[in-house]
Amino acid sequence: MEYRDVGTSDLKVSVVGLGCNNFGARMDLAATRALVHHALDRGINHFDTADIYGPKGKSEEFLGEILGPRRKDVVLATKFGFPFDDAGTMRGASRKYIMSAVEASLRRLKTDYIDLYYEHRPDPSVPIEETLRALDELVKQGKVRHIGSSNFDGKQLTEADETSKRLGLTRFICAQDELSLIKRHIEKERVPAMVERKIALIPYFPLASGLLTGKYRRGAPTPEGTRLAAKNRLSDLFWTDDNLELTYKIVEFCDAHKLDVLGVAFAWLLEKPNVASVIAGASRPEQIDANIKAAESKLSGAEIGALDALTAPALETHPH
Repeated sequence: MEYRDVGTSDLKVSVVGLGCNNFGARMDLAATRALVHHALDRGINHFDTADIYGPKGKSEEFLGEILGPRRKDVVLATKFGFPFDDAGTMRGASRKYIMSAVEASLRRLKTDYIDLYYEHRPDPSVPIEETLRALDELVKQGKVRHIGSSNFDGKQLTEADETSKRLGLTRFICAQDELSLIKRHIEKERVPAMVERKIALIPYFPLASGLLTGKYRRGAPTPEGTRLAAKNRLSDLFWTDDNLELTYKIVEFCDAHKLDVLGVAFAWLLEKPNVASVIAGASRPEQIDANIKAAESKLSGAEIGALDALTAPALETHPH
């Protein structure tokens, strides 16, 4: 397993991160326990969850129950900001809410510190200075080691970084955003802002919810049991004619060059200089094994250039 620094911080994470949004939702505690220990045994140390996953804290609760003495071996990331309650009152990035949200996450995770705490999405109703001051306070208290942003645009990233530097506050060391060969919109202005500011990128949905696993081929029926075979929120987001056509072209490119589709999806991301780790969900140990193998794939400069040209339409495809 390869490990990389997260931006300018002292965090070292496995290039394959485990997305924990399935825990408590599609997976019960026993299945989650088996998956977590398998990931740890295979060298994955980067576990990414959020207070809303599970939903409503279940993912954090499962991780808190499972990690036990192995907590020290994990870079544990979680998030705040999305509505946590049905009324929508437990949400946002105000100091008051952050202070209550972090205590709830620490309690569910059964830990006294969070390695990486993300603002899950921007909160335009709260000045970024208020948010950053609250997060800086948590770092000074030792409850949070580092902070990150998620789903911020380039202007918001720049404003947050300039505010941190101007006021001497803890800065966002990384940004977690959607990026794949199917959805490349963040390369237009978010990624340049990250590179300029030395902010690491941690992509999520690297496989476009399964489109880039190689299962979807032109003229073939949709495989039964896949996430996109059923009508749900993700199928609505990804199952479009344009995305399917681009998927078929990527698969055909990989076949012509004797490349593995899954390996190409990971390698294309990991070749980017500011990518620290790729967050990939899994519900079975064999999926973890496949992701780890895929992350060992390499692409030549010519192959990367050809893929960039082939997937240029994805630059217009917005994140979810």
